[in-house]
Amino acid sequence: MLTSLFNIEKHALITFIASFLVWFMVGGVLYFWLFRKKFRFGEVASIFLAVLSAWVISEILKRVFPTQRPFIVNGQDPLTLTWPLDSSFPSAHASSAFALALSLRKSDKRLFFLYFIFAIVVSFGRVVSRVHYVVDVFGGAFIGILTVFLLEKLGLERFFKKILA
Repeated sequence: MLTSLFNIEKHALITFIASFLVWFMVGGVLYFWLFRKKFRFGEVASIFLAVLSAWVISEILKRVFPTQRPFIVNGQDPLTLTWPLDSSFPSAHASSAFALALSLRKSDKRLFFLYFIFAIVVSFGRVVSRVHYVVDVFGGAFIGILTVFLLEKLGLERFFKKILA
């Protein structure tokens, strides 16, 4: 009885990490912007542009590299709220989480470190929940990080900060 209760709690934690933690990260940025006034609107727009861009790039690459998800290959139920049936590679959750974390590094160092840890936890949760392979989350992390650097190189970050400040 106690073992099954522990398994239910463990599965609930994995489901939260794999399915919802990235949304709490987004909510945290909105909270710090709206209620704590840590960020200006231009910074928030820049952060969300990076997250959206990383997600779109990941979704495009999923169509280029069709791979079955681990839960399908192994015949086990995924430990997520939904059963994703699209391609496994790359992880859009990982790319979005890392893009979000890296976007914070110039605005708030402490929040960047916390969000970077959250991005690692999200990625780990996607693997443990059986919806991604390790290579999927590494690919997603690479896309998220690369997206932030490319947007900075293009000057879109400065553009948003100036126009929307």
